[in-house]
Amino acid sequence: MGLPATLLSRIEDAGINASAPPQQRWLDGWLVRFSPGKAKRARCIQAVADGRLPIDVRFEACEAIYREAGLPVFVRVTPFSLPQGLDDWLARRGHHAVDDTRVMVATRLPERAEALPDGLELRRLDHAAFAEQVGALRDSPMIQRRAHAERLQGSPVPYQGWVLQRRDDGAVAACGQMATEGDLVGIYDVFTRPDQRGQGLARRLCSALLAQAAAAGARVSYLQVDAVNAPARAIYWGLGFDDAYAYHYRSPQADAH
Repeated sequence: MGLPATLLSRIEDAGINASAPPQQRWLDGWLVRFSPGKAKRARCIQAVADGRLPIDVRFEACEAIYREAGLPVFVRVTPFSLPQGLDDWLARRGHHAVDDTRVMVATRLPERAEALPDGLELRRLDHAAFAEQVGALRDSPMIQRRAHAERLQGSPVPYQGWVLQRRDDGAVAACGQMATEGDLVGIYDVFTRPDQRGQGLARRLCSALLAQAAAAGARVSYLQVDAVNAPARAIYWGLGFDDAYAYHYRSPQADAH
């Protein structure tokens, strides 16, 4: 995509800020997060600085944190991860690469939202209600729904959660939210109810969120999507997003979730 490195760095920072849980601590240059929620970005090691300790000593200290929290160890590996060579070091230790992800960026946001289908309306939810709604759609366990609500409530970055629902009975067809930081807006938790897919609802929901963000001063949008999620990526390409960079996680357990 050829975006400036300074913009990509800002987008990476914004994504880290938007996923901040209360359960986190700094350990020699690494941001160690251990939320019990679903999102791995809120329960992983964000390797953002070189640090001073030998890497094996630092990593062992991180492992102790996850053992105490009762969570599997994940390291998020990005083009910005430090120290250099971290991915190879983890691979040599037998850590498996999981969740190949693309950060997609749009530098032009729509001025007007696409029209919603007849019978549907857009409604904003508070943090607790949104976390419960998206958790219900995903059939997430209650501990993950509570952790999600907790993270949104305490986020240093303002979130807005929205649903597309039927006017007649209030049934939710799709949901999504946006997190704004300066002129950047991140799109998160876009999910369409399985029996409502194939109608363009996710696209129209995202179009509405992007148009709102643009009216409020946003100029660039970013999102994170599984590399193998072809239907979602097609929607985002259609909205003007393109791949900016990739990241993945490393875990000692190939089947960890």
